[in-house]
Amino acid sequence: MLQMSFCLNAKEGSIINMIRSVSREQLQRVRRHFIHLYGGRSEQLIERFCMMLGRYGLEDVAVPTSSIWDEHDTILISYADSLQDDSIGKPLSALHSFANQHLKGAIRTVHLLPFCPWSSDDGFSVIDYRKVDVDSGDWEDIEQIGGDFNLMFDLVLNHCSSESSWFSDYIAGIEPARHYFIEANPELDYSLVVRPRTSPLLTKTRTRTGESHVWTTFSSDQIDLNWQNPEVLFEFIDILMLYISKGMRIVRLDAVAFLWKNISGKSIHEPETHEIVCLLRDILEIIAPQTILLTETNVPHAENISYFGQGDEAQMVYQFSLPPLLMHGLATGNATFLTKWAYELKPPPDGCTFFNFTASHDGIGVRPIEGLLPKPETDSLIKHVESSGGKISWRTMPDGTEQPYELNITYYSALTIQNNPQLGAQRFLCSQAIMLSLRGIPGIYIHSLTASLNDLQAAKESGINRRINRHKWKLSELEVHLKDPISKLVFDSYIQMLRRRSNHPAFHPDASQKVFNVSPNLFVHNRTSVSKDEVMLCIYNFSNSPVNIDAAFVSEQLGNAPNYYEVISARLISRQSFNTSLEPYQSLWLVARSQLHSK
Repeated sequence: MLQMSFCLNAKEGSIINMIRSVSREQLQRVRRHFIHLYGGRSEQLIERFCMMLGRYGLEDVAVPTSSIWDEHDTILISYADSLQDDSIGKPLSALHSFANQHLKGAIRTVHLLPFCPWSSDDGFSVIDYRKVDVDSGDWEDIEQIGGDFNLMFDLVLNHCSSESSWFSDYIAGIEPARHYFIEANPELDYSLVVRPRTSPLLTKTRTRTGESHVWTTFSSDQIDLNWQNPEVLFEFIDILMLYISKGMRIVRLDAVAFLWKNISGKSIHEPETHEIVCLLRDILEIIAPQTILLTETNVPHAENISYFGQGDEAQMVYQFSLPPLLMHGLATGNATFLTKWAYELKPPPDGCTFFNFTASHDGIGVRPIEGLLPKPETDSLIKHVESSGGKISWRTMPDGTEQPYELNITYYSALTIQNNPQLGAQRFLCSQAIMLSLRGIPGIYIHSLTASLNDLQAAKESGINRRINRHKWKLSELEVHLKDPISKLVFDSYIQMLRRRSNHPAFHPDASQKVFNVSPNLFVHNRTSVSKDEVMLCIYNFSNSPVNIDAAFVSEQLGNAPNYYEVISARLISRQSFNTSLEPYQSLWLVARSQLHSK
């Protein structure tokens, strides 16, 4: 190990007491990233980086841990203001109260979607990254949640709000922000640029020096930042350190695929973007090695998992193909496409895992099923969403045509059955059981947990399709909703599954997975604990009719044990009396009785 002060003079070295030492290799990796990104300025940048390290006093978090996750890891996804109760205080306090009352032992981490002051896109157009939106609460509220749960924050690093001080300074020509944004010539050809939206790529604006056109990937209010300027990088290193000091345990890199711009190319997944992800990973290894880096790249599967790198980029990537494939399978009663995808899914690199989810604040991406679902099946899925009250959002292709980009609907609305809500609840719970059992860490959107239906009024009044899935609950209204027999069934069953899941090492994120193709109507896989002492066989009926599974297959997978323990229902079943007929949408998590650790 080498004392950090080797890169500073003695006086400057006194400001980095928070990090007692750092290996030469760690610092060399950071230097190499600076060289690749910024060339001859690398030495100046490495010195500046060293100078930053003591700013937030992170000595308590800069301690390596032997394992950064286990089977207890589950993540609740929520806006800061998803739950509201004036009698308790600001929305963050209401969320904290609800989580403490209902989610202890079921949820380990709370993902707070962007909570900073914002101007559009429900938080993803950030005005000030270092403040908490006063309508939601303050940093103290967030730290109080962090006292009971781990915290996950977003780093919205591709763009910021047109109402930010950075953009105001750009317009006024004030350093350093006058170079924080990307100016482009509207006369050039940008047809190769990959677009996630139908809005114009360039937005005209008037600055002190005249008219300019700035790059706007997502909307005219979300101005893309110029990562070719290292000043932008250092702004975000500082913000990252601030968030860690406030208790952040997982950082989600929002829309990171679009970060680095190549005007003559696609401006997505550029090599420099991967270099920046590597750099941020190495910085976290120095300042907070227990912090997990998660990339959000809503793109086809092969592109998505590229952000694992060689195990040196993100520790977690979203399983974006899972939500649409799972919805398609349960809507059609055909598990074939989900089974094929899961069977071919390669294990993540060592030290990495998947972030499994079915729903989030965004819609359900269509791009991640490119090459996985034939077009007629994709069209069928789109029709199912529309018939269930959902909306479709579009993107512009290079030839100017529009293609579906995402499906806007609550996952519960997509899978409920109007004339048989009890069966619809079982179908929905089947989808969630699958997500919870697959290799990785599960993320549970608050509106899945609460069995929320489409908020058609919010979508209509705002003109924003995504608000169909972003209902704001008054806590008093939510408590009434959860007393409804079907809503209560979903909520109570979900919480119970989460708590029982956490007792089984076969659900450790690193536990191996094997998928079996046994029937078009069944999705079947197993999980084997890292220590090899527990095997969990997971069986799901995708059909609205009973389906049989071969008893000999089940017995073989569970080592011919005399008894099985079914985790979801907490039932002990003898091998001889095991019912090989699964009820419609039934889910089974089976372990051999001799392998049982606890209920």
